[in-house]
Amino acid sequence: MSLIELKDLNKEYSNGEISTYALKNVNLKIYDGDMIAIMGPSGAGKSTLLNILGCLDKHSSGMYVLRGKKIDDFSKKELSKVRNREIGFIFQNFALIPEYTVRENLELPLLYKNNSCNKRDKLNKKQRMNIIEKALKNVLIPNLIDKKPSHLSGGQQQRVAIARALINNPNIILADEPTGALDQKTGQEIMNLLKKINKCGKTIIIVTHDSSIASYCDKRIEVIDGVVKQE
Repeated sequence: MSLIELKDLNKEYSNGEISTYALKNVNLKIYDGDMIAIMGPSGAGKSTLLNILGCLDKHSSGMYVLRGKKIDDFSKKELSKVRNREIGFIFQNFALIPEYTVRENLELPLLYKNNSCNKRDKLNKKQRMNIIEKALKNVLIPNLIDKKPSHLSGGQQQRVAIARALINNPNIILADEPTGALDQKTGQEIMNLLKKINKCGKTIIIVTHDSSIASYCDKRIEVIDGVVKQE
């Protein structure tokens, strides 16, 4: 059984007179443990596809099935729960809160999770700290816990962002140009880290323009003018 299945999915934008399709009749299956690159020229629909997969945007028609559940008609609250439990996000610009320390940036999604779970499942401060410390060890920056993003290199910030994406132990990691703001050597280090995370069982989907980055992935999806082809 597939982890994700898209059936005849479309994303349409309309101004009342003219309709434009960002995605056209997408049929796609993604399985547990896949590491997939989404490639294509600018404006092809790559980020739109990633946003729909991440439940950040809704499709216009067709079907999106996640772990056997049709999520097309989920409410905003239900979609928020899916994002919190199932999906971790990594962005090109790291998307860290500059006023917060590394610890505070990683603690934030744990606090959101506390707000949405039963009282008996809530994490106390000591438990949250243990999770944060373990996450930073896993991305090889345990000594940066009290630093703010402005005191970190780009590679260090992206490692924090990866730790944050993993903090709630999601099954799916979505990465939008995760090496786009990094030099080549640091980008390779980040991709090696993501490959290691994939080998631990996480499903990773990466949007990239760079074929050398895509070479780290086991599968490729090509998007051209909203049409998706899976290799």
